[in-house]
Amino acid sequence: MEPSEETFAEFVEAAGLPLLRTARLLTGDWHLGQDLVQVTLAKVYDRWDRAGRYDAPIGYAHKVMVTTYCTWRRRRWHHELPHAALPDSAGGSAPPTAEAVAATDLLERALLGLPRRQRAVLVLRYYQDLTVEQTAELLGCPNGTVTSLAARALTRLRACPDLWPGGGTTDAEVR
Repeated sequence: MEPSEETFAEFVEAAGLPLLRTARLLTGDWHLGQDLVQVTLAKVYDRWDRAGRYDAPIGYAHKVMVTTYCTWRRRRWHHELPHAALPDSAGGSAPPTAEAVAATDLLERALLGLPRRQRAVLVLRYYQDLTVEQTAELLGCPNGTVTSLAARALTRLRACPDLWPGGGTTDAEVR
């Protein structure tokens, strides 16, 4: 299949929401997550002639997103232009309960307390459900680095008192 704007539009339709969810977890902010997806899709579009040849261009998009996220520097202005009309919301599902929102908020705050690479490893390994090897490939590092970063991040999350009903746990309690 020859790559085209139609195939890219289909890709964006199918992959946009999963990319946005991942970006949201990586950045910890809905708006920065949207910015990260925009930058990612712009980069993927520039190389669509290559990415469109893959069986799963979503993998290429995730690699671009994680690489962009890990090297992203906050800028004062991201060349965004306001629009008069707001887009339709993606809605359609039942709103989450207050307890679910509170638990999600606590976890997101704890994730924001982690260094970028540790956060990226946790999102890729446990949210995207990637293997150690796939995560290492996306991050461009050895497998041992992924397991080390994941272990350090999980230790920090286990020590976070807000995430556990009885307070934080120690390594001895976890074992």
